[in-house]
Amino acid sequence: MTISRWRSINTRLMVATTLLIGAIIGVVVWQWTTSVRRDLRDQKLTEARSLATSLANAFMNELDDDNWSQIRVGADLLLQDDRDFVYVLFHDDRRDDRIVAAAPSDQAERYVPDLVPVAITRAALAAEGGRTRQQDTWLLRDVVQGGETRARRGDAIVEVAVPVQVASGRRTGVLRVGISLAAVERAVGGAVWVALGIGGLALLLGLIGAAFLAQNVSAPIRRLGASAAQIASGDLGHRATIGRADEIGELAGKFNEMTTALETSFGQLRRTLAMFERFVPRKFLAVIAPEGIERIEVGVGAPRKIAVLFSDIRGYTKLSEGMPPLEVFNLLNEYLAGMGEAISTAGGFVDKYIGDAIMALFDDAHTDGVLDAALAMRRTLRTFNAQRATRGLPPIDAGIGMHGGDVVMGTIGFTSKIESTVVGDAVNTASRVEGMTKDYGVAALCTDEIVRGLAHPERYQLRLISAEVAVRGRAQPIALYELLDPDDAVSAS
Repeated sequence: MTISRWRSINTRLMVATTLLIGAIIGVVVWQWTTSVRRDLRDQKLTEARSLATSLANAFMNELDDDNWSQIRVGADLLLQDDRDFVYVLFHDDRRDDRIVAAAPSDQAERYVPDLVPVAITRAALAAEGGRTRQQDTWLLRDVVQGGETRARRGDAIVEVAVPVQVASGRRTGVLRVGISLAAVERAVGGAVWVALGIGGLALLLGLIGAAFLAQNVSAPIRRLGASAAQIASGDLGHRATIGRADEIGELAGKFNEMTTALETSFGQLRRTLAMFERFVPRKFLAVIAPEGIERIEVGVGAPRKIAVLFSDIRGYTKLSEGMPPLEVFNLLNEYLAGMGEAISTAGGFVDKYIGDAIMALFDDAHTDGVLDAALAMRRTLRTFNAQRATRGLPPIDAGIGMHGGDVVMGTIGFTSKIESTVVGDAVNTASRVEGMTKDYGVAALCTDEIVRGLAHPERYQLRLISAEVAVRGRAQPIALYELLDPDDAVSAS
């Protein structure tokens, strides 16, 4: 399975780390700019209050003496000295709060200036008791002084209003000073850019760190995934090498423990399967369990055209009567082992053992293999008897019958007991032909069905016994051939 780039741990870690760093930088910038704005504003207000108070004290006598020209000069000088001062207004209580001196000068002789909202003027004129009053507001129009625009409509300002008192404490008027906050905003803007620059550098470093962290975390996980894929492909001996002492290293250790357990389990399973194939041959399993032995079901069968070989020990009943059961058991094992090897070498497989009898199947396109198996069995039997002779034991003989035809290979039984089997006339006929070897006094017989299926008939010595032989349980007669073994003739001579 391919993981989307946007769903990978690497991407998620980088995105999460970037968002976290971005959030931290955002909070820091916001706090910094807020602090800078507050500090600069407080500094500007403190400066404005100090200047306004000093100016009110300096001109209280001029205001009391109606020395308007001196007051106007002082106001103009104040605006010239500090670019942040937008206007200076002197209201005279004795003249119904009329503005007696102003900068800019167009505000003189007004009762209410047109620079700020009326509510600001009302609040300023209400200042009493020598207390300074400050108010946040904005300009209603552009402010021009000496042909130069000092502030524009809508600019934020802070107005400081200071009562003007004579020595006796009586209030004679109000001094109003408007201070622009543009310088504060410019300073704040500069601070924001500095903060953003530092934040950008921090973000870049954070991204590099996030990439390193994400790679450090995701790389061993990808290696674990590659190891899992290699193990899934069948390499159970593979082990993940992470080399870390953290949780990922612990995961790799558990992963390797799991792989070891899987290797052990699969080893046991392979040995079990190999042992199972000794009971049911692989060629049979390919027919009755093409999807695996775990899916074997009762009643599953498939038609096949095969050659069947039956072999039986002559006089086995009489031979076994005079022997202890353990000796009979050992005799059968030794005999059947040699016969089975001869059959397997010739390309066949043993379907079942019926006491001393052997039923073998050959599913090749031609029948040469079954004749090769019969000849190999005869040679194996001679060797077996030679070994028995050295131990002073009598020889044994066996007959071999062969026939071919259509059968059904499948499973029979019920849920608690399933057995593989082959059903068809070819099986019964082969068994009958094996029995006829005793009647004709020969070692091996085959039918014309076997002879017609040979790819290289010239390799075998076949003698026609009878062109038409009636077989019990079969309506049609068959032709019988003796399979001659050249080695038997040599032995006999």
